[in-house]
Amino acid sequence: MTDAIDLTKRLIAAPSVTPASGAVFDVLEEALKPLGFEVDRFICGEAPDGPVENLFATRAGTGAGRHFAYAGHLDVVPPGDGWTSDPFAPEVRGDLLFGRGAVDMKASIAAFVAAIPAQAPGRISLIITGDEEGPAVFGTVALIDHMKARGLVPDLCLVGEPTSVNRLGDMMKIGRRGSVNIWITIPGTQGHVAYPHLADNPITRLVRILARIDGVVLDEGTDWFQPSNIEITDLEVGNKATNVIPAAARARLSIRFNDLHSGDALAAMITAIVHAEAPEGIVDARISGEAFLTPPGELSDLVANAIQSVTGIDAEKSTTGGTSDARFLSRLCPVVEFGLNNATMHKLDEAVALADVEALAEIYRQVLARV
Repeated sequence: MTDAIDLTKRLIAAPSVTPASGAVFDVLEEALKPLGFEVDRFICGEAPDGPVENLFATRAGTGAGRHFAYAGHLDVVPPGDGWTSDPFAPEVRGDLLFGRGAVDMKASIAAFVAAIPAQAPGRISLIITGDEEGPAVFGTVALIDHMKARGLVPDLCLVGEPTSVNRLGDMMKIGRRGSVNIWITIPGTQGHVAYPHLADNPITRLVRILARIDGVVLDEGTDWFQPSNIEITDLEVGNKATNVIPAAARARLSIRFNDLHSGDALAAMITAIVHAEAPEGIVDARISGEAFLTPPGELSDLVANAIQSVTGIDAEKSTTGGTSDARFLSRLCPVVEFGLNNATMHKLDEAVALADVEALAEIYRQVLARV
């Protein structure tokens, strides 16, 4: 059996700032092949969002069981300055293992590998990308295409993101809100402030547009989602002169939305507001992901029962937080996210409790036994 702590250390010791490639994938492949997995590694995309390395590992079952997949990422955010020790030299201090990626999410991947039984009735797969922390253009989306081309779409999927808040097992994710960013440009006519009739000030129209947008109430939330929200995240003119009416004014919005909305519909709503005040206004919308929900049922119960058995905790089913690659995988099959305590992810001196890694491996082991 794979030692979860040892594999976590080896993964941390392979620096993998997004987009990850090379050595860190070598470590994972070396751990999976002795377990009987067929490992496909491939690189997708070109600059600026690529190239990205991905890994799909799969092992056929011994019977007619279902296809269960685990999804995760080997890339990490840059460590930054100020660490107590080398962020890519795993170090145990007391009951904690320190290193970039310890929580998000190399220990989770190691725990799942350690949980894989020698034999299982159904197919087991790992869907691992090197680009979750970055643009996520050529990562999990490309892996989905790869699985579809091979006819290996899973029946159930567990994403190992760090979902626990105060202690291991207190929260799982059964959905996520969608995200769309929108850039608004209002053109005008530059001119001298003393001769406003010869110019066209775009700022006044943009201010009216933003006031209307700020007054929009998208919804009051649902049984499983908090209310959707629109936030103005940037306002820019760049006018360095005090006596010049500028030629353009720009703003940026970020909308996090629940499953009452779609990214396209929200972009259309914002476009209509802009064009009502400024018909020549330019609206550029980029949808990061749609909202999704895996209604409580078989998969969430399966994971919750395993958590309760190991930790004694009844996990909260939540849809809070930012986006994850589950937004893509939800198009294929029911998806639930569950992993380690997220308190130190993306922070200096990121660390995971050794006991939590072992407990997570046991939870994943019981999940696989219950599929």
